Amino acid sequence: MQELSMNVLDVAQNSVDAGASLIGISLCIATAQKRMTLTITDNGHGMPPEFAARVTDPFCTSRTSRKVGLGLPFLKMAAELTGGCLTLESEPGKGTTVCAVFTLGHIDLAPLGDMSATVAGLIQCNPSLDFIYTVEADGERFCADTREVREVLDGVSLAEPQIALWLRDYLHENTEHLLQRSNAV
Repeated sequence: MQELSMNVLDVAQNSVDAGASLIGISLCIATAQKRMTLTITDNGHGMPPEFAARVTDPFCTSRTSRKVGLGLPFLKMAAELTGGCLTLESEPGKGTTVCAVFTLGHIDLAPLGDMSATVAGLIQCNPSLDFIYTVEADGERFCADTREVREVLDGVSLAEPQIALWLRDYLHENTEHLLQRSNAV
């Protein structure tokens, strides 16, 4: 995958498929440490330890429609190409956390892509699920929580096209200056 936002889409879709009702997507940028950390958490079914240990193998998948699963292996490769790493913690019945660490400024750091459009698309396609999207850069933080958005919308579905467009623009306006610090945008 050429952009990290597509990795986010794939891993978050795994969370949806795992029955999660709450999915967290967090991006933390520490320019002084030259580090960017991408974390995706969910409260889905989780994985047994033996499966979690093999999940970054491209030939390990729970899907029946194909024999390969490339989302996590590609994310792991993207992190490792920058000298970073990927960790995965999962517990059956409690959920999964995927954390990828990237070295900022590294020549092999993939572009971040359009995170605002990716997150807004995930929300629009899964309007009954809750998402928390957090971007933090050098101590400055923005957080959007669909539970709060739903409260303001008072019954209007997050799947409505106008709401998805507004949400994409809202996320973009509030995170773009933070994401610029990663030099991966």
